[in-house]
Amino acid sequence: MFGLRNRQLTHPRKTILTVVGARPQFIKAAAVSRVMASSESLQEILLHTGQHYDANMSDIFFDELGIPAPKHHLGVGSGSHGQQTGQMMAGIETIIMSEKPDAVLVYGDTNSTLAGALASAKLNVPVIHSEAGLRSYNRRMPEELNRLLTDHVSALLLCPTNRAVANLAAEGIVNNVHAVGDIMYDAALFARNKADKRDIGASLGLEGKRYALCTIHRAENTDDPARFASMIEFVDRFAKDMTILFPIHPRTRPRLALRRSWLGLVR
Repeated sequence: MFGLRNRQLTHPRKTILTVVGARPQFIKAAAVSRVMASSESLQEILLHTGQHYDANMSDIFFDELGIPAPKHHLGVGSGSHGQQTGQMMAGIETIIMSEKPDAVLVYGDTNSTLAGALASAKLNVPVIHSEAGLRSYNRRMPEELNRLLTDHVSALLLCPTNRAVANLAAEGIVNNVHAVGDIMYDAALFARNKADKRDIGASLGLEGKRYALCTIHRAENTDDPARFASMIEFVDRFAKDMTILFPIHPRTRPRLALRRSWLGLVR
C-alpha cells in the first residue's frame, strides 16, 4: 500500500501525515480522516498550515465536519505565494523530521499542497496526491502550477476521473496512478445526511420559498472590476425572483463595499 514496500516500518501501523490549509482541503480531508480513524492499519497525523486562518474559513469546518483538531498548526497566514509556500515548507520539513511519517497526503492544488509535496519529496518521503491529474491548461493560474509540480513529485496519484488519468499519461506519469472517483462525492453524501437532520430552510426563513446558493470568490472574478460587476448584476436580477444565499468570502466583501448599492445584497 502507498508504494511503501521497500520502507522499513518501526511500528505496526503506517503513519500518514495529512497536510491541509485551505477550506476545500478541510472538506476533502474530513471524508478520508473518518476512514483512517477507524482503520487498524493506518494512523493519521493532521497538520494545518494556517493558509486559511479566519474562524469562518477554518475552525467552523473542523467543527461542522467532525475533523479532529490538528496536532500541528503552522499559523502561516496570508502573504505572497512565495512567502506562504516558503514558510510552509520550512515548518512541514521540521514536522516530517520529527514525526517520521511513512507517507504525506496532500489534497488539491493550493500553496499548502505544493509545500507539503516539495518538503516531503526532498526528504524522500512518499507523497500521496488526492485529486491528481486535474488540469485547466492555464499556467497563469497559481493552482495549475501547484497541480503540475505536485503530480510530478508524487509517489501515489489518486485521480477523480479517467480524464485525469489520461492527463497524467500525456505527461509521462503512468506508475501508481489510480482512478478512485471524486472525493467530493463522499463529502456531499456526508453533508446531505447531516443536513437531513437539521431544518436549515426553517432556520433561515426559507421554508416554502425558492432560493439559490451563490458563491463568488476566485481572484479571477473578484479582482477584475468589470467581470465582478457583471456577476453581481446577474445575481441581483435573480434576487428579484428568489432569495439568494450568498456566503461571502473575505476576498469578496471589500469588493462589495466599493458600491453602496451592492451592500443591499448583504444582511
